Amino acid sequence: MRYISIFDIIGPIMIGPSSSHTAGAIRMGLFARKIFGKKPEKVIFKLYNSFAKTGRGHGTDKGILGGILGFDVSDAGIKHSFDFAREQGVDYSFEYLTMDYRHPNSVDIIFLNETGQELMKISANSLGGGEVQISKIDDFSTDIRGDYPVLILVYKDRQGVLSKVSGLIQEQGVNIASLNCERKEKYKEAVMTISLDSILPDETIEEIKKLPDMYLVRNIERLEE
Repeated sequence: MRYISIFDIIGPIMIGPSSSHTAGAIRMGLFARKIFGKKPEKVIFKLYNSFAKTGRGHGTDKGILGGILGFDVSDAGIKHSFDFAREQGVDYSFEYLTMDYRHPNSVDIIFLNETGQELMKISANSLGGGEVQISKIDDFSTDIRGDYPVLILVYKDRQGVLSKVSGLIQEQGVNIASLNCERKEKYKEAVMTISLDSILPDETIEEIKKLPDMYLVRNIERLEE
């Protein structure tokens, strides 16, 4: 059973005007930056449906860019995201699209290097009330919502990875809330997302990074209310 908090009723403390189009956009951008792991050199935002139609009026573009720059939902600097991006040398652009099969408030965030090579694509949805969902990392489906600390792994599919990772987590006495693995083909790239009751210590993360063919490891705190 999920208990209702006061934040579910009044929404997050945030820079307005909209919890879904502004606060949600900021949180998606911030979450995507944490998954990518650093300030990007270049990023393309593809805004869909309601985000595309009304997002500029609600500050969705400034919000999602501000999240990418590391701002949270209560930071007044969000209003000046375009200026901060230029000062920090972050090249950005927006595309506005309509696609019926996409969530009404959705975005693709595409990280590129300075030559335009795609490094990572993160798809996300704003669910309302400031709540968000990371629905894809590259072409792998996910359901990451930021309500728990999350461990995100990209690795070469091989026998025993799950047992080794879960064993390292168990050694720390940390409970697993949910776990999802996805691969496109046997022994090719795979993605594992593990929601946890508490964040893992750095020592455990270093042990996970030492596992064979571990391409990406992210240990991310739950998103603030």
